[in-house]
Amino acid sequence: MPATFINVALVLLGSAIGLLFRGRIPPRFTRAVTFALGLCVLAIGASAALETRDTLCVIVCMVVGTLLGEALDIEKRMDRVGELLKSKLAFRGQGNARFSEGFVSASVLFCVGAMAINGSLAAGLRGDWSILVSKGVIDGVTSISFAATMGVGVVFSVIPLLLYQGGLTLLAEAVGPYLSEELVAEMSAVGGLIIVGIAVNMLELGKEKIRVGNMLPAIFLPAAYLPLSGWLGGLF
Repeated sequence: MPATFINVALVLLGSAIGLLFRGRIPPRFTRAVTFALGLCVLAIGASAALETRDTLCVIVCMVVGTLLGEALDIEKRMDRVGELLKSKLAFRGQGNARFSEGFVSASVLFCVGAMAINGSLAAGLRGDWSILVSKGVIDGVTSISFAATMGVGVVFSVIPLLLYQGGLTLLAEAVGPYLSEELVAEMSAVGGLIIVGIAVNMLELGKEKIRVGNMLPAIFLPAAYLPLSGWLGGLF
């Protein structure tokens, strides 16, 4: 939970800066900072991925998990959730248009994403705050530009952020004692590779964006791979 509180605090700080300097922040500055943060995210993801003790496990889980995610089209479903939230939470009236847009857009962006899930799992299972704190910095920078253009509604996005991300962290803490050290390590390694994909998108390195949302099932597949691998190893 402390990492989520830091994330919330950084969003509040960024929103305050955005409201204070509304209309006076050149886009090139936020873009430059986004690229800098992309490099940091790349380093975090790579370091987590390199901690694997079973490279084959990571490869198999990434391939199978991505195929499963593509079949389910998770990323598109996540986008639909965002659109549904926008339609359901939109307030009536012209005066509230910007407030609603800021609140909903920021809430969806900060909550619906691979980094929120990976970070919550890392914080809950291993007490590793680095992913959520890094996400908090990214969210904070994003909230500057959001608040500068859409107003005070962005500030209130911290409410769903706290409930969603904090809830995931507490759930991970609850199940953590029942998971083996090896399983947690491989889940973290797979999650690290997915975070590398997020960094690639932030740095705009590919011709098209990597659909990291469709890779999310891979994080949980080590729970099936490790017992199966041990069983097959015993047979042969």
